[in-house]
Amino acid sequence: MSAPAGGTSGVGRSGAGEASCGERLVRSADARLPVLDGGPLLRKAFPDHWSFLLGELALYSLLVLFLTGIWLTLFFTPEMREVVYAGPYAPLRGVRMSTAFASTLHISFDVRGGLLLRQAHHWAALVFVAAIGVHLLRIFFTGAFRRPRELNWVIGLTLFVVSLAEGFAGYSLPDDLLSGTGLRIAQGIMTSIPLVGTYVAFFVFGGAFPAHDIVTRLYPVHVLLLPGVLIALVTVHLILVVHLKHTQWRGPRRRVDNAVGKPFFAQFTASSGGLSLIVFGVLVLLAALAQVNPVWNYGPYRPDQASTGAQPDWYVGFLEGALRLMPAWETNLAGHTLMWNVLLPAVVLPGLLFAVLYAYPFVEQRRTGEWRREQHFCDRPRERPVRTGLGVAGIVWYGVLLLAGGNDVVAQTFRISVNALTWVLRVAVVVLPALAFLVTRWLCRALTEAERHRLAQGVSTGEVRQNITGGYESDHAPVASFRPGAPRRPLTAARTGTPSRTPREPAPPDR
Repeated sequence: MSAPAGGTSGVGRSGAGEASCGERLVRSADARLPVLDGGPLLRKAFPDHWSFLLGELALYSLLVLFLTGIWLTLFFTPEMREVVYAGPYAPLRGVRMSTAFASTLHISFDVRGGLLLRQAHHWAALVFVAAIGVHLLRIFFTGAFRRPRELNWVIGLTLFVVSLAEGFAGYSLPDDLLSGTGLRIAQGIMTSIPLVGTYVAFFVFGGAFPAHDIVTRLYPVHVLLLPGVLIALVTVHLILVVHLKHTQWRGPRRRVDNAVGKPFFAQFTASSGGLSLIVFGVLVLLAALAQVNPVWNYGPYRPDQASTGAQPDWYVGFLEGALRLMPAWETNLAGHTLMWNVLLPAVVLPGLLFAVLYAYPFVEQRRTGEWRREQHFCDRPRERPVRTGLGVAGIVWYGVLLLAGGNDVVAQTFRISVNALTWVLRVAVVVLPALAFLVTRWLCRALTEAERHRLAQGVSTGEVRQNITGGYESDHAPVASFRPGAPRRPLTAARTGTPSRTPREPAPPDR
């Protein structure tokens, strides 16, 4: 289905002549609600490539989060008041704990279906953050952040940051030993900020750690403030997607002023509805079969204890790894201690990381000159070797830090020295991203050249014939199958790596 610039398809005229008076009255009534007469929204075309479904995975995971979270609020008690546990879980009977931890045990063991919904909530949070992250990677590698979609990139990245904060806040509410260890690390990060760090930590926790207000303060942030921000950002994001239309792969009938794909109703709504049911089913299945966050094994938080092999949720694991790899550097200056071993990896590093991500669309477009015109076609990663190399280097860098966050578990599992592993990872976090960039850039250029050669020479048919000079040569047939966005004949006279295009499609700059 082909659609005009607004992302909707045109409506053909009927050849039956002028409508009757009754028909005009019906159309007039339907016109009051554009949905009823097949308005632009119902005719909007959505790309049918699988990579465009990643955003929907995040949306449906968020819906599961809201539904299960509303149910959990009916039974959770966000208080730090100390009580003696007398519930059905025998190993913790008689143990002093906070009311928040006791209510978490109550949800898990006393409330019918409570453990299932609590684990579904946790799994949905993990999938939600993962879907946003992978969706951002798709946007990055295909260049869908370029004009006029820079604002949507900023909104999507802000959604990712807010979801990290929302996940950490929910992770900390049960007040178990694992989440308490995470809060202790957060408090240390706050105090590492020069001059104002101790004041910030005192304000957040309501006193000296662990104080008695942190759960009470995190609760409204987790169930009201951050969800409201998420809803607002998702709403603006969807409005911009509809207004600007999706990017699409290059191909037949695809131009800069149209969109080719499934109409919103009824093809897209049917497939998207099926995907939502799959997401709901998989999350419930995970909640039923895969245990996550068994707080009863950790026990209530005590400041004088720390759980062995404590690991945070994956999305903050890179911060844990950065803290573990950073040498123990401190500086005493004018009576103040600067904790570089905490400040640099936990405050400066993530700040620089997200600053670079926010600025990247604007910097790249300035360097390539693409900020002067709108870009409505997806780049294939191999066509942009520098951008793809930077993206792969960032993924490798993140993977090394994530592995470093569990260096004690890895060392114990494989019976190696944790100090030796730490030094290996310190070298790897610098060397491997640079190596990944060089290899990826070379591979992208090699793939592009091989593709151009295949398109020019054709595909071997497997038949060999003798030519007039007595030699032998294989027969080739024209290329008949193409991947989304792949160049097609006739080849352009542009530089190596520039795909063929329709007359109305601008060529991407060679990088």
